[in-house]
Amino acid sequence: MHSAPTWDPEQYLRHSGHRTRPFLDLLARIPELPAAAEGRPARIADLGCGPGNVTALLAERWPDARITGFDLSREMLEQADKHHAGTTSGGGWLDFRHADAARWTPDEPYDLIVSNAALQWVPNHPESFAGWLEGVVAGGTLAFQVPANFTAPSHALLGELCDSPRWRSRLAGRGRLFAHVLDTAEYLGRLVDLGCAADVWETVYAQLLQGEDPVLDWVKGTALRPVLTELEGDGAAVAEFLSQYRDLLRKAYPPGPHGTVFPYRRVFAVARKEY
Repeated sequence: MHSAPTWDPEQYLRHSGHRTRPFLDLLARIPELPAAAEGRPARIADLGCGPGNVTALLAERWPDARITGFDLSREMLEQADKHHAGTTSGGGWLDFRHADAARWTPDEPYDLIVSNAALQWVPNHPESFAGWLEGVVAGGTLAFQVPANFTAPSHALLGELCDSPRWRSRLAGRGRLFAHVLDTAEYLGRLVDLGCAADVWETVYAQLLQGEDPVLDWVKGTALRPVLTELEGDGAAVAEFLSQYRDLLRKAYPPGPHGTVFPYRRVFAVARKEY
C-alpha cells in the first residue's frame, strides 16, 4: 500500500479461496463486540480492504453494522464499490473510501479495526497501533493478519532477481518493499504494552495450487505488483523478467502428482482493548 503499486483486482482474486482462508481464521477469533451488549449497530473499519471480498464477510458476521473499507488503490476500490457497497442483508451499511493505512487515523469511535494481508506494505505500521487503539471503544478490538513468507523461495528469489546486475538499475529493492512484518513475540509485546489483552499466533498453510506455473500466477497478484508497476509500458522487459523469475520458481516449486505445494506462513493478532 505505501509504495502505491498498480493493482489488478481480477488477478488478485484468481486465488481468492486460499487468500480468504486466513481472514476466516482471524474472524473466528475476534470476540463479541461492545455494540452487542449496548444494543446498537457496530462500527467497523477494514484497513487495506482490497476488492472488498473479505469486507463483505464482516457484513455476514455483523449484518447490522456500519462497515467502511479503506484502501489506497483506486482499482481495488472500484471493484469493491461495484460488487459489495450498499445496504447489507441485516440492514447495515457497507461502503468504501480512499485512504492510505500509513496515514489513516480513526475519525470516529470503532468497535473493530481489522486489516487483512495489508500491513506488510506499511513501513512502521506498529507505530500506528496506539493511534488506532485510541479510536477503538473500550472492549473493542484491533485485529490483523499479515503474510510472513518473505524468506521463502518465492519472495527471496524475487528480491535477488530485482537486485541482480541485469535489473538493479531499474528494480533494486522493488522485490523487498513489503517486508515490514514483525515476529509474533514482537507484536505481542507491542500490543500488551498498549494495555490490550492480546492473542498472537502464526500458521503455515500448505496450499495446493493448480495450473501451469501457479506460484508465478499467485505472486502476480501481490508481491510482483511493484515490479510490474515499475516496468509498466515496457512489454519486452516484462516478458524477460517474468521468464527469468518463472524458471527460478519452477525449480523451487516443482509440480507434484496433485498440484504444486506452496507453503505460506502468516502471522495473526487479535488485541482487545480493556474496559
